Amino acid sequence: MILPSTPSFSLHGKRALVTGASSGIGQACAVAMAEAGAFVVCAARSADRLNQTVDAITAKGLDAQALTLDQTDLGALKTALQQPFDIVINSAGMARQKPALETSAEDFDSVMDVNLRSAYFLSIYAAQLMKAAKIDGSIIHISSQMGHIGGTHRSVYCASKHALEGMVKSMAIEWGPLGIRINTICPTFIRTPLSQATLDNPEGLKWIQDKIKLSRVGEVEDIMGAALYLASDASSLVTGTHILVDGGWTAG
Repeated sequence: MILPSTPSFSLHGKRALVTGASSGIGQACAVAMAEAGAFVVCAARSADRLNQTVDAITAKGLDAQALTLDQTDLGALKTALQQPFDIVINSAGMARQKPALETSAEDFDSVMDVNLRSAYFLSIYAAQLMKAAKIDGSIIHISSQMGHIGGTHRSVYCASKHALEGMVKSMAIEWGPLGIRINTICPTFIRTPLSQATLDNPEGLKWIQDKIKLSRVGEVEDIMGAALYLASDASSLVTGTHILVDGGWTAG
């Protein structure tokens, strides 16, 4: 009897680009890729924090380098993507939390610029290079549970993430024949510098804990396994879908 073998989670010999890598979920994803053996280009707007992240990764004997990048600048984004990557993880994102009736055009444009427009063109530029190099690549977007439900004071954010989910499905259909996979990870509230103000509010924290069936706020480590899975050969038949890391929020 010949037994099946578990597909490899190793990323040795792979090149990975992680945006939003200076803190939070993006930083955790960069660490996960590096620990699995990939050479990781860590990109973010904040050079100081980004360099600290890369220094900490390389101090562990792992391979990483910093790339200061505002990915909403499409010219700079295209210039940064001159060589193909096997793995691209987009963790850049923003939110403007306010009632829909108080949303301004500037709020709408700012959120969509980061969460959707830059994600769209990052995907295209990365896929073009993967296609030219005949790479069976993996593109991963950090989306949100709010890409599948609605949320009070989050109309623009939800709109951007619902749109991102639809974008990924369409791109997966087009790029499947090329061997290029594209998926999303949809976290619940994760403890990061950006979420800390919400978590420090007792009423907000209680609301979150009541919604999360596992009764705890997520940690960045909760995202790392999903990112490694989608980046590796273990998910070679997975595209055009999402992994909800939401503690059961959307189940109820």
